[in-house]
Amino acid sequence: MDLLYAETSGNPDGTPIVLLHGFTQTGRLWGEFGRILGRTHRLVLVDLPGHGGSSAVAVDLVEGAELVAETARVALGGDDLPFDLLGYSLGSRYALHVALGSPGQVARLVLIGATGGMDDPAAAAERRARDEQLARGLETSGDLGAFLRRWLQAPMFAGLADSASGVAERLRNTPEGLASSLRLAGTGTQSPLWGRLGSVESPSLVLAGAADPRFSAHAARLARTLPAAVHSLVPGAGHAAHLHQPAVTARLVTSWLAATQPA
Repeated sequence: MDLLYAETSGNPDGTPIVLLHGFTQTGRLWGEFGRILGRTHRLVLVDLPGHGGSSAVAVDLVEGAELVAETARVALGGDDLPFDLLGYSLGSRYALHVALGSPGQVARLVLIGATGGMDDPAAAAERRARDEQLARGLETSGDLGAFLRRWLQAPMFAGLADSASGVAERLRNTPEGLASSLRLAGTGTQSPLWGRLGSVESPSLVLAGAADPRFSAHAARLARTLPAAVHSLVPGAGHAAHLHQPAVTARLVTSWLAATQPA
């Protein structure tokens, strides 16, 4: 099995945590949140399929989750010990699939800007159509810079400072890789997981930005559905809560990890 590209950073003696980024990002784009988390934890920074060093990897969420699990295992020395897993947005979709597909491998689960999927098949089909349009536009124009400018102007990223958006790092991606990610792992491709989440035994922390009402509602529903979950809203943050409010988000995550025993 091929592996995803991954790097390690942070405290080499700290408890390891695997980080899964959002769409158009890479494993290096965790900003101040990542620097704070790295003071006490060893970070495994994965480039998800279609992104960064994994741009040529074209797989769906199920296959991608298998790659994430194997990449984490190898990055952590080849042991089959459970690991902590944090996913943001696109990364949270992969993280939920890892928790479902590799039971016992996820010690603790942190989700930021997550959902269990779209219940309405018509709405999911509409989202897939929009993502297909975005993918074709990327492939046709090849102008990644223009695509990123439009992407970051979306209301869910309102108020995100240019210094935190990491455009230079996002430019490590390719139009072809991002198009592949949209088609294979976009929001509309995720089969609803709500009916399966009751089997996830990992203690879970579900976060959302207080200024992101749609994903705040998803966070509350996830916390009700996952058997061992709590959730919290990050004040003053939109969808990318860890980039909007890195210190607050890092404090929530590190405090919860310190107080919560792994599965």
